[in-house]
Amino acid sequence: MNAPSRTAEAFRAYLKPRSLLMLTLGFSSGLPFLLTGNTFGYWLRDEGTTLTAIGFLSWVGIVYSLKFLWAPVVDRVRAPLFGRLGHRRGWMALAQIVVGAGLVGMAVIGTQHGLVAAGALALLVAFASATQDIAVDALRIETAENDAELGLLSAQFQLGYRVALIAADALILITAAGFGWPLSYTLFGLLMGVGLIATLLVPEPARADAVMEEKASLRNARGFFDAVVGPFADFFRTHGVLALVMLTAISLYRLPDFVMGPMANPFYHDIGLSKEMVGAVRGSVGLIASFAGIAAGGFAVLRFGLMRALVAGGILQALAIALYAVLAQQNPDLRLFAFVMAGDNFAISFAGVALVSYLSSLTSFGYTATQYALLTSCYAWIGKISKGFSGGIVDGLAVTHGQLDAYAIFFVGAGIVGIPAILLFAWIGRYQRRNLPPQPTFG
Repeated sequence: MNAPSRTAEAFRAYLKPRSLLMLTLGFSSGLPFLLTGNTFGYWLRDEGTTLTAIGFLSWVGIVYSLKFLWAPVVDRVRAPLFGRLGHRRGWMALAQIVVGAGLVGMAVIGTQHGLVAAGALALLVAFASATQDIAVDALRIETAENDAELGLLSAQFQLGYRVALIAADALILITAAGFGWPLSYTLFGLLMGVGLIATLLVPEPARADAVMEEKASLRNARGFFDAVVGPFADFFRTHGVLALVMLTAISLYRLPDFVMGPMANPFYHDIGLSKEMVGAVRGSVGLIASFAGIAAGGFAVLRFGLMRALVAGGILQALAIALYAVLAQQNPDLRLFAFVMAGDNFAISFAGVALVSYLSSLTSFGYTATQYALLTSCYAWIGKISKGFSGGIVDGLAVTHGQLDAYAIFFVGAGIVGIPAILLFAWIGRYQRRNLPPQPTFG
C-alpha cells in the first residue's frame, strides 16, 4: 500500500462511528474538569472571593487523584439503576447525569448561599466526573481490537477532551460576560447530554462481561484482595527497582501546571483583561496551539521515543509557565497575551500526550482500567494538594512585593518546580537505554 493510500485509510478510520463516539465521550469527560477548578475560580474571583479561599477550594480536584480507591468497584460491580445498559455504559450514564445535575445545581445555588454549599456541589461534580473517567477509560481499552485501534481511540478521546477544556475555559467566559455565570453553568450542565447520547449509542464491549466473569467477586476475600492489592503488586512485580522512581517522576511531572492553574484566571482578572478577550484568545489562538501541541507530542513520541518526548514536554511546560511572569510586568497587550497563551497551550498539550502515552504503556493486561486509574491518580495527587496553597503564596508575596510582582515571582517559581521531574525522566531514559532493548521509533 502506497503512502497516499495509507493516509486516506487513516483519515477514514477517524471518521468511523466508533471513533467519532469516542471523540464525543472525550468531550464529555473533559467538560466538568475546569468547571470545578480554574473556571470556578474565575467565577469566585468575579464575586470578590479572596485568592486564599480560591486556592483552598481548588482542593476539590483532589478527588480526581483518589479515583483509584473506587475504581475496583466500577470495574467489578454494575451501576445502580443503570446496570441494564451494560457494565461500562451503566456507570457512564449514571455519572453523566449526576455531573449535569450538579453543574445546574451550582448555577442555581451560586455563591449567595455561601462557599460551603457551592464547594459541596463542586465536590459532587468532581466525584461523578472522576467515575465517568474510570468507566470511559475501561470502555476505550476493552473496545479496541488491537494496539493500532487503541491508539486511534485514545487520540480521538484526547482530542475531544482538549476541545472540552477549551470550551470550559474560553467559551464559557464569553457566555458569562454576556449572560452571567449561573446561566453559563446551566448551559454547560445541559451539554453533558451530548455525552449521554454517545453512551446510549456506543456498543458495550463484550470483553467487559468476560473480564467480570474471570475475576472473583468483591464479596469474598480473594476477589477483594485481587481488586485492591493486585494492581499494585503487579506494577511493582513488572517494573521492579524502577517502580518507585517512575511513580515519583509521574507525580512531579505536571506539578508546574497544577501549581499555576488556580491563579491563572484570577491573574487575568487582576491585570485587567476582560472575559471576552480571554475567551476569544483561548478559543482561537489557544485552540490552534493546543491542537499543534497534540500533533507535535504524538510525533515526538513516535519519532524519538517516550522518554525523550517526556523530557522535552517537561522543559516546554516549565518555560511556558515561567513566561507568564513577563505578562505580569507588562501592560495587558493583546499580542503578548496571545503569545503567552499559545505557548502555554502548546506546551501543556505536548506534555499531556507524552504523559498519557507513557501511562498507557505501563499498564498490564487484566488490571488495565484499575492500573490506569491508579497511575492517573498518582500523577496528579501532589499537584492537587500543592495548588491549594497557591493563592496564599501570592497573597503573602503581595504584602511585600505588590500584587503584580507577586504574580511574577510565583510564575517563575511554578516553572522551577518542574525541574526535578525533568531530571528523573532523563535518568530513567538513560537507565532504560543501557539496560533494556531499544524501543522502536517511527522513521
